[in-house]
Amino acid sequence: MYEGKFPKKRYKHTLRFLKDMVTTDESILDLGVENPFSEMMQKEGYNVTNTQGEDLDLKTEAVKTNEYDVVTAFEIFEHLVAPFNVLQDIQAKKLVASVPLKLWFAPAYKSKTDAWDRHFHEFEDWQFDWLLEKAGWTIKKRTKFTNPVKKVGIRPVLRRFTPRYYLVYAERIDK
Repeated sequence: MYEGKFPKKRYKHTLRFLKDMVTTDESILDLGVENPFSEMMQKEGYNVTNTQGEDLDLKTEAVKTNEYDVVTAFEIFEHLVAPFNVLQDIQAKKLVASVPLKLWFAPAYKSKTDAWDRHFHEFEDWQFDWLLEKAGWTIKKRTKFTNPVKKVGIRPVLRRFTPRYYLVYAERIDK
């Protein structure tokens, strides 16, 4: 997936945030196939089950269960055409999710070789907040962080100061 180049800073921020919000006693459904971060969560003592790579725009059955206390979604919703559908269908009471923020100095990401590896959305924080609230969630904690790269140029300098990721903890609003 990352060809030996793990996003260490992003993983560090995300794991620290997760530990503040979720105990290892809680069961987690991690949206997306098993990946280096879900493996890291398991090594930290979390009980994690991943979805199987189904198209969550069309098939939300995986989240329509009361088996899990928490759903995690790290850099998933930007790949969906309609993230509202899966967010609304989640039955777990807690959600920890992160999305890349829209950067004014960079276009939306699109892989040239992998049709699944492209962003339909890159959010501003208020857009993701609104999406969550409209889907029945209330945000309890949020944070943003940068993602510097070791390259030379104007965009790499801007990445040192401009938040790239938005991470939230939300709870389901009782219906």
